[in-house]
Amino acid sequence: MNHIAAPKLSLEEFFAMARALGATEVEIRNDLPDVVGTRSPAEVKAAADAVGVTIISINALYPFNLWSGDLPDRALAMADYAAACGAKALVMCPLNDGRKVPHSQVVAALDALKPILKSRGLTGLVEPLGFPISSLRTKAEAIAAITETGDDGTFRLVHDTFHHHLAGETQFYPRRTGLVHISGVTDPTVSVAEMLDPHRVLVDGSDRLENIAQIRALLAGGYEGPFSFEPFAPAVHDLPDPQAALAESMAGIRAHLEQPA
Repeated sequence: MNHIAAPKLSLEEFFAMARALGATEVEIRNDLPDVVGTRSPAEVKAAADAVGVTIISINALYPFNLWSGDLPDRALAMADYAAACGAKALVMCPLNDGRKVPHSQVVAALDALKPILKSRGLTGLVEPLGFPISSLRTKAEAIAAITETGDDGTFRLVHDTFHHHLAGETQFYPRRTGLVHISGVTDPTVSVAEMLDPHRVLVDGSDRLENIAQIRALLAGGYEGPFSFEPFAPAVHDLPDPQAALAESMAGIRAHLEQPA
């Protein structure tokens, strides 16, 4: 469960909601809401321990693939925070402003990040963004860069069902994937090329992203990790009862998965 599913809840309320929904793994963020910038790692760890949830990731280090400016310092600070609060991984997102980033620079950034992550026992979760303006749109590109660094398990993929659809990807990498983000798009008027984060809602029967088919493919291919809700739509964030809405989406997904493909 990603905190962006209910960003108006406090950290403690979010953790309690996750447990009430049967989730034992959670993601905290440094944007919406900015837990990293407003709570100490000791507070976060204590809150997680109090209800028995594991922090699987901090979301996110951006733009991980431009190893310059203040990024090295921010990466160190976030890695230290993750280790101190008990998080297992950092989600890492690429530059997303229309500028290209050469493959060699992506590899160089991963090379620089590897010792930072390994020394703290963290995994780097590389999340390609499928937007047309993204500098790293596909998982195939990410896999190529990770492989070139001498893949030793430090880096794994985030399979985001929204970005997978936007990028037009058909290839799945279930055994190279460490985390799956799920969200749906139900607006019938928006084209795929026009889809943006505010269109991302909870998965229901009107979903246009083929979440169920993607989840089935990942599971059939051997994926055994967590699935995490990551809706960005303000309409979801403003729900008076996010727990009930999430429970309904979870039940619907389970029901579809139990049906024959």
